[in-house]
Amino acid sequence: MGCCVIPETRPDRHASKRLVLGALGIVFGDIGTSPLYALRECINGEHGVTPTPANVLGVLSLIVWSLTLVVTVKYLMFVMRADNHGEGGILALLALVPEKLRSDRVHMSWVTVLVIVGAALLFGDGMITPAISVLSAAEGLETEAHPLQPYGVPITCAILVGLFALQKRGTEGVGQFFGPVMFVWFATIGGLGLWHLTKNPTVLAAADPRHAVQFFVEHKIHGFKVLGAVVLAVTGAEALYADMGHFGRAPIRIAWLGLVFPSLLLVYFGMGALVLLDPAAGRTPFFSMVPHGAPTYALVGLATVATIIASQALISGSYSITHQAVQLGFFPRVLIKHTSTTTIGQIYVPFINWVVGFVCIVLVLSFRQSSRLAAAYGIAVTGTMAITSTVFFVVTHETWRWPLLKSVPLLFFFLSFDLAFLGANALKFINGGWVPVLVGACFFVTMIVWRRGRRFLADYYTQRSWRIDEFFAAIAGRGTKPVALQARTTGTGVFMTSVPNGIPPILIHHIERVRVLHERVVLLTILTTNAPFVDEHTRTDVKPLEQGFFRVVGRYGFMESPDVPKLLRDAKARGLEVDLEGVTYFLGRETILGLPSGRMHRTEETFFGFLWRNARQSGQYFKLPPQQVVEIGLQLDL
Repeated sequence: MGCCVIPETRPDRHASKRLVLGALGIVFGDIGTSPLYALRECINGEHGVTPTPANVLGVLSLIVWSLTLVVTVKYLMFVMRADNHGEGGILALLALVPEKLRSDRVHMSWVTVLVIVGAALLFGDGMITPAISVLSAAEGLETEAHPLQPYGVPITCAILVGLFALQKRGTEGVGQFFGPVMFVWFATIGGLGLWHLTKNPTVLAAADPRHAVQFFVEHKIHGFKVLGAVVLAVTGAEALYADMGHFGRAPIRIAWLGLVFPSLLLVYFGMGALVLLDPAAGRTPFFSMVPHGAPTYALVGLATVATIIASQALISGSYSITHQAVQLGFFPRVLIKHTSTTTIGQIYVPFINWVVGFVCIVLVLSFRQSSRLAAAYGIAVTGTMAITSTVFFVVTHETWRWPLLKSVPLLFFFLSFDLAFLGANALKFINGGWVPVLVGACFFVTMIVWRRGRRFLADYYTQRSWRIDEFFAAIAGRGTKPVALQARTTGTGVFMTSVPNGIPPILIHHIERVRVLHERVVLLTILTTNAPFVDEHTRTDVKPLEQGFFRVVGRYGFMESPDVPKLLRDAKARGLEVDLEGVTYFLGRETILGLPSGRMHRTEETFFGFLWRNARQSGQYFKLPPQQVVEIGLQLDL
């Protein structure tokens, strides 16, 4: 089915205690569990520095100002203003770009390609986060002489297997506990940080950015490499924007400024204070903040639960990106199950679940230590952050009409740290950074090939559609293209078509083969709008034609799933003459013999054919009753 761009509206959400608590459980899981490994990697990682007072203050200053500039300034103050009817995320941001800059009938623009790259990289990030987060928590046992210490990897794998196996049941039941648990997590790490900060308050000097500058002056290229570990402290920043539609700007800002940001500052300062007093604590600064014994076990348990929640947020985010990409025509149709009848956005995508789960397990078994996984972490999310900044610039200048004197300096400001982080992580490519790049490349190729192939199909159907007046003249025996229609039968035939005007080839093909047509014919087109949701009152258009024909257009947002039987019930209330029990749905079952020479490379064409054959069937995607579906085989030599 083709997609069209239509402006829609949706009311803004208002802040509430429930939404603020919910944001704690979903939005901040990734960035909230970063203290488990971020400072450790700066000091004890592959490019770590000796924990001298100057180095500790320099690293802390980099972390503090990264959190301030990236999260508070860039995302909370600016990027989150670019909401698409309340929704955020890189695909929602693309929808704000003027149509002329997104694509033409033949080619995708550089903006669209860039957004596809960003979305593909998010899949890579989503596969590493559960692995490194849960593994980091399990490694807390290493601070104790515990019998389970050698079994950190099996424990991590068991937790991940259980987490992915339970996805099909949805998270509505346990999701209500995510917020309270993360509240306890942030209160705990903030309290621990404050406790150690009072023992050595001199560490607060790291709030002075001159320590960060001096760190670079002293370490030069090595200091730049340390940025690859510093970025671990802000890897969850993109989630603030992506999850804006679930909670709204105000609750996310309140949660960040009121609890998350202060807690993170306290825990990083607290760990820094501890390392200044005991440099040996740099090996595991987070778990070294509590005494040995029961407190360590309690913190490991709480950290494990927090990392599971953080992983769940990333997994759900992968589902959401897939859903949006399918609706916008960037990804093949896959099975998408709604796991809640009351909560929007509670979905389960089996294909993505098992791909992400399999890769997570492989990563844990391959790298075996979170410090090694840290080398693979960061390059994907920093790439997406840089792309978000670039597309945000396009929106500010082209959509909001900001003058270049205002939008260009802002772009350069954002890219100054985005590209610095990306460059520092690119240095880790050989040591594991290739993993998210490879995953992203696989999704990027899939999305590009699918998008291009679908465009060629859309052009094919458009070129071979008949004009309405030409068709009615033909079935009446007039005109230059007579159609051998011999009879009209009782009932209603619904022909699904991506062509919103004219008569689709599938209808002509049907008449030519059986020479019979239902007495009522509905030409049904589903359009995907640029908005995440469409108001029910404006979803359906019904237009009577002549000789028992109707044209029905259904509009869905890119966060919704089409439901054709429900749509026809709405159309019936708007004047469509139809007996839903007696409807026959006609779908095209195309076999692609070849694409136009020179339009796609032979390998690309073969891959598109593979995707086309294995994509979810239209009848299932549109929720059509199987016993009422007739598929018409079409061989398309394009």
